[in-house]
Amino acid sequence: MQTALGPVKGGKRGKWKRRILWLIALGAAALLVWCLSIYAMVVRFDGSPKDGKPIAADVGIVLGARLWNDQPSPGLRERLDLALDLYRQGAFANVIVTGGLDAHGATITEAEGMRNYLVANGVPESAILLDTESRSTYENLIFAQDIMDANDWTSAVIVTHNYHGSRAADIAKKVGLSPVQVSVTDSDVLNVPYHQAREVLAYTKWLGMKLFL
Repeated sequence: MQTALGPVKGGKRGKWKRRILWLIALGAAALLVWCLSIYAMVVRFDGSPKDGKPIAADVGIVLGARLWNDQPSPGLRERLDLALDLYRQGAFANVIVTGGLDAHGATITEAEGMRNYLVANGVPESAILLDTESRSTYENLIFAQDIMDANDWTSAVIVTHNYHGSRAADIAKKVGLSPVQVSVTDSDVLNVPYHQAREVLAYTKWLGMKLFL
């Protein structure tokens, strides 16, 4: 740009600055849309099948969570209580409990703590199989699938919280569980908005991981 006093410096620099700001704004908008779409999947999931009544299956798979002093945490007890209800209703005759050693001072694995709780509530120990190695939802379901294959089981009901259900269902489909059945429970003890927000990040990580599987 030319003026009576000579050329004005920074014209091109200003144009590039505006472009960069525009790209940043566009990226932020795209990120917001992405997060909102994932959040919608997280909060709208209410079980599969939609009526919340699973078809009778060979086994229930309870996805692990933290232990407190080697006992299931209040949130994990909610999952286990749902599994107990389904077991008593005849939805499945066997249970796979999943989860390795917690990094927060536990001396037994999540799966062992879950087994102890189920046995204390009337499930025969012979009906419970353990995955004591997994450290993620993906590993929970991969290792559970291995246990199913070893026992010639072909159908399962996955048990977890509702905020976790959509990702669990997608992972189950990826690892070959069919039909995918997920029974979910609400929570009266967890900070649900916090866990929903975390789940947006976890789901995004899973979708990226899935591209390479």
